[in-house]
Amino acid sequence: MENKGAIGKITQVISAVLDIKFPEGHLPEINDAIRIPLKKGGELIVEVAQHLGDDTVRCIALGPTDGLVRGMDAIATGGPISVPVGEKTLGRLFNVLGEPIDEIAPPQTKEHWPIHRKAPSFEEQATSQEMLETGIKVVDLLCPYQKGGKIGLFGGAAFVKWRICASARKYSSWLRSMGDSFIKYGIHSLYKPDT
Repeated sequence: MENKGAIGKITQVISAVLDIKFPEGHLPEINDAIRIPLKKGGELIVEVAQHLGDDTVRCIALGPTDGLVRGMDAIATGGPISVPVGEKTLGRLFNVLGEPIDEIAPPQTKEHWPIHRKAPSFEEQATSQEMLETGIKVVDLLCPYQKGGKIGLFGGAAFVKWRICASARKYSSWLRSMGDSFIKYGIHSLYKPDT
């Protein structure tokens, strides 16, 4: 059944977790996005994480939940969160909703892909293994990363943060335009560089 535009009501808010009850037969699928118009303007996007029964879904908020109360409307989008893809997105910075956060106009792309997709088939995957050179000797020597895989790197050393920022800067003309203040002050200067 088509769920796009179905209007539910918030029944519970606990920090970043919300329960929303929809009319019978209009329950959004797991991983679908739901828009909640805010009283002060704007909207909050939440994602369905669980079906609780009784036409109720449990959702995870993808933004602050300040000001949400029981009884507020929640509008099903009928699909998952989608982000722009293509050549025009290379070198750009986006949030999880696909909105640009680099103070440049949104790219005009033809395609938007959902953030939750099926894994590529074995025929579509490369059979050769290549190492992703990070430029961090300890990582490249002791725990090299494979290209195309998922990567997680934790650490507190200033050099590691500097190296990751430098690598990002190398591949993005926008980051290059930030100059040395980007590297000197780290990731915090991305949005409000010192003047």
